[in-house]
Amino acid sequence: MERNKMENRTTAAISEEEFIMKPYIDWCFKELMRNPNTRRGFIAELLEFSPEQIGNTIILENELPKRSEEEKKGVLDVHVLLENGTQLDIEMQVVYMEYWDDRSLFYLCKMFSSQLCKGEEYDRLQKCVHVSVLNFTYYKKDDICYRKAQVYDKATGELYSDKLELQILELSKIPEEYHHPDGIIAWMKFFRGGKKEDLKEMAKGNTYLEEAYEDLMEMSQDEEKRRAYEARERALRDQLSLQRQAERAFQRMTNAQEKLEEIQGKLDETQGKLDETQGKLDETQGKLDETQGKLDETQGKLDVAQDNLTDMQERFSESQKQLEKARAEKDAAHDQGRKDAVIELYQKGFLNLEQAASEYGISIEDFRKLLV
Repeated sequence: MERNKMENRTTAAISEEEFIMKPYIDWCFKELMRNPNTRRGFIAELLEFSPEQIGNTIILENELPKRSEEEKKGVLDVHVLLENGTQLDIEMQVVYMEYWDDRSLFYLCKMFSSQLCKGEEYDRLQKCVHVSVLNFTYYKKDDICYRKAQVYDKATGELYSDKLELQILELSKIPEEYHHPDGIIAWMKFFRGGKKEDLKEMAKGNTYLEEAYEDLMEMSQDEEKRRAYEARERALRDQLSLQRQAERAFQRMTNAQEKLEEIQGKLDETQGKLDETQGKLDETQGKLDETQGKLDETQGKLDVAQDNLTDMQERFSESQKQLEKARAEKDAAHDQGRKDAVIELYQKGFLNLEQAASEYGISIEDFRKLLV
């Protein structure tokens, strides 16, 4: 057990020796910017000047004045004034924030407009630069880690004014293959942090980064500053945790909304098919109704034809009866004429009694009776 305690103490001691603050924690970043040499070296890279051209820099109050109680207050992380009058607002943002582009533009314009007091001329206005050092990815459509934005004429492409400038440094997009000790990317790699030896190696060969590394080492060993740093780190961690919880909740809501929209889409599709089927049924029913109408019309014509046929049949039957009656009457008249002729021939002596009875179709006795 004693051996375990000794090993734990040894591990804790090694951890303490290896501990170094993360420069991307905004509290640590502000402390580093208090060193005028570090500040000058970083700003020189931002403005593409030599450190000698930058000269002295002054950290101003980080709260911009308001013109009225209703106006939104602007708070800057590191507000720097250069010898030539240029002002920079350098912000380190650890946790993702929506509308960062609008926010940074607001602070830039606020800083620019606050240079003049009532009655002063516009020629007193000096260049203002807002610098966003982001420890998250804001522009997700590309892999550009460092960008500048200024005001340009849309028609000609010419610079409208160099007095407003936005710079965005996204630490999450730093190319791994960059190893040069100078340049803005070298500063970005340093701000992104890492192990003590890694930071020392990053600073090697760059006087201003080496001084920043020494300050970082000194701050990391200062108990009071370490407590302040750790308190800020915990606050940021809690903020990040809450943000992630909110993002997960939002994602769940988004997923549920997408499923609802998918279900609604399928319902709409099914309803569309039902409407289409109902339309076809209505069309078919219309054709059936039309066909039924034609059938009813044809049936009416058939009924009329049937009535006409019945009438014709009745007339034909009556005609048949009359024809048969006429035939019967004709046959009767013919038979009677034949019989009368037989009697006449008998009386004239052309036929004897037996021949006359036979022609008449009766017996001799009946023929005799017929003559009486």
